[in-house]
Amino acid sequence: MRLSLTLACMLSCVSFATAPARADGPAATPEPIAVKARSAMPVPGDLSFDLVEGETVSLADFRGKVVLVVNTASKCGFAPQFTELQEMSETYGRDGLVILTVPSNDFRQELSTAEEAKRYCALTFGAELPMAQLAKVKGPQAHPFYRWMRETEGFEPSWNFNKVLLGRDGSVIATYPASAEPLSSWMLGDVKAALATASRG
Repeated sequence: MRLSLTLACMLSCVSFATAPARADGPAATPEPIAVKARSAMPVPGDLSFDLVEGETVSLADFRGKVVLVVNTASKCGFAPQFTELQEMSETYGRDGLVILTVPSNDFRQELSTAEEAKRYCALTFGAELPMAQLAKVKGPQAHPFYRWMRETEGFEPSWNFNKVLLGRDGSVIATYPASAEPLSSWMLGDVKAALATASRG
């Protein structure tokens, strides 16, 4: 009995020691898990984002498209995901995918302005994705989109590069943690399935 307990303890320690860690954030699970939406309710179309270029876009403007909303930070260890997000946009944009990046300093890893962040990401990662102005993504002062996500879906970003996938009808399909790589087969599977679905509205 004592030998069995010793072996179990040793195996547990080995498993803990070899588990992968999240880049400069909370510990990640080996396989990031998408959380499927709990509500069939579309995100209100009047929720809007002010873009760096000066344009204001509402979620109603994206009806009929699949939208991936990502809260970003230029200096985060996950910032290289910008490269994959850009590739995803170039590959699937013609099919109706829009990737909207929302820079935030909630986790103390963003530059002073969204304009600086956009320039940095273009030079460093070749990213030319739509980028909103700096916004809070958690807490009572969060952007209205993220407040709605918290109140309706129970989702609040736990770190930079959390992701929200919206269907063509504006409904939430799933949310993803920072460790979800945009070009991973399982995340691409969700995006492709959403693109293959006709709009219901």
